[in-house]
Amino acid sequence: MPASFTHRFCTAPLLDWSDRHCRYMWRLLSKRAVLYSEMVTTGAIIHGDRQRHLQFDAAEQPVALQLGGSNPAELAECARIAEDWGYGEINLNCGCPSDRVQSGRFGACLMAEPEVVAEGLAAMRAAVSVPVTVKHRIGIDDMEDYAGLTRFVEAQAAVGVTTFIVHARKAWLSGLSPKENREIPPLKYEMVYQLKRDYPQLEIVLNGGINSIDECLQHLEQVDGVMLGRAAYQTPNLLAEVDSALFGEAPGPGPVEVVQQMLPYIERELVSGQRLNHITRHMLGLFQGLPGARRFRRHLSENAHRPGAGIEVVEHALSLVTQAA
Repeated sequence: MPASFTHRFCTAPLLDWSDRHCRYMWRLLSKRAVLYSEMVTTGAIIHGDRQRHLQFDAAEQPVALQLGGSNPAELAECARIAEDWGYGEINLNCGCPSDRVQSGRFGACLMAEPEVVAEGLAAMRAAVSVPVTVKHRIGIDDMEDYAGLTRFVEAQAAVGVTTFIVHARKAWLSGLSPKENREIPPLKYEMVYQLKRDYPQLEIVLNGGINSIDECLQHLEQVDGVMLGRAAYQTPNLLAEVDSALFGEAPGPGPVEVVQQMLPYIERELVSGQRLNHITRHMLGLFQGLPGARRFRRHLSENAHRPGAGIEVVEHALSLVTQAA
């Protein structure tokens, strides 16, 4: 596995959030984090607008594509396409509990069918030379015993998968919304720690409920890597600490510098037809907890969506922060 894909720190695949604009900003904050795309279904890639679903900036690397699906032939085809587009890893979603995902027979419901998952992962591995990984829960519904978790992991390891990203909550496939499934089932970190102790040859990455770099460091005493989702999105400056705290390298830039570095990217994207608010919506949390943060958010929220909104909206929002400082 390439050194760039050591999963010591990752950002999570976040539907509607971790798009290419968000990932570009995240990469400015951390050179070492592995960035994951939103989940893209096999059908969307095979039959849909590949440019919209797969486009990314080379600066985002190392970047991984997360696929949703269960048909081995379709998964293999999409893995090949993603590798051709330049993605450095293909990840299979076995953790999303939404009804729409279940109806398509992918996501968390696949944990009940470890052999089906193994067949899909084997097909993907045979199709590409980049790493193929899986993201899953500790269990679903009444299947939450440790033996059930290990049965799932062993089935995937048997076809050569070595990296497992484990959300340390089970998922209820009925009765809870996706949002509730991220909050109500209790976190059971010890099950993930035990998985690493019992399968030391596997790379085990912990996901779920991690909100700070200090928490990352504590978990890294037990597992190989950590994955942050909402904390990284809502307080992106947290990512500026990653390279120094976890890799012993220089810290990332401050929020003012990040906005300044985003300006040329925004100008390029506007020229290509993108709307300003599609980019700036990911920047709203940059000054979280700092003087002027509310004014920065408000100015972008009230103005970036307007027809013809350009770079001057971002420059003015930044001036409100620097005045407050």
